[in-house]
Amino acid sequence: MSNPGLLTRLAMEPPFRVLVRLAMRPLRLSAETRALWELSARPAYLLGVLTAAKQARRQDVGAISVVEFGVAGGDGLVALQEESAAVERETGVAIRVFGFDMGAGLPDFIGDYRDHPDMWRPGDYAMDEARLRRRLNDRTTLILGNVADTVTHFFADHDAPPIGFVSFDLDLYSSTRDALRLLSLPDKRMLWHVPVYFDDIGFLGNHRLAGELLAIDEFNRESHGVVIDEWYGLRSERPFPERAFLSKMRVAHDLRAISSVVLGRPHAQLPLSR
Repeated sequence: MSNPGLLTRLAMEPPFRVLVRLAMRPLRLSAETRALWELSARPAYLLGVLTAAKQARRQDVGAISVVEFGVAGGDGLVALQEESAAVERETGVAIRVFGFDMGAGLPDFIGDYRDHPDMWRPGDYAMDEARLRRRLNDRTTLILGNVADTVTHFFADHDAPPIGFVSFDLDLYSSTRDALRLLSLPDKRMLWHVPVYFDDIGFLGNHRLAGELLAIDEFNRESHGVVIDEWYGLRSERPFPERAFLSKMRVAHDLRAISSVVLGRPHAQLPLSR
């Protein structure tokens, strides 16, 4: 929200913000208001989907895909499904939801320190597939299998609209590395600026040589025209800027696509200087 009025700024002040948020809970509010005040089971998801829909409207894109990598029990995917429906109603942007998971929990093979064997074990976060499918509707597609395989033909197999928001919650470096290929496939379709959420970067054991942080750094070193960077200015003019999930939000920028719009040249003719 930009240039909030005096009353809004006052409501966001520490003496009042908790009471204001409590008073809002029972009200029927817009997705915009709920995203600002974090009135959602998954506030990162609502913020990401709403921002993606706004970006789609700026680009005159009528439909987007939102993705969760690491579904496990499915509460996150159901929340993504529900928030996508709410944002679609308010913005007019059609939203399809995709969830990627092994289905049987974390894979049997967890590698060296990069996969954080100090934090994860094979079989963690197994899914009750039948129960989860009963909670999903036609908006949502559940994709089971090794993400290294299922990501490769995603756009061809599912005729998916451009990627608008992605949540990464695969825990392992190796799985996150493979999932990030979604944003670098030759046939990828994505918005110019895609909000992304990384769930596993806020623990004591995290460091830049392992896990999601290493996967991000390696992705950015590749020459595929997409870069993942901080979401600058995200904490400004929010009632709870200290919230931990905000530090896990990033933005994936499609630099080649942006350059092609300005220069009118095909992506392949736009090598990036690093």
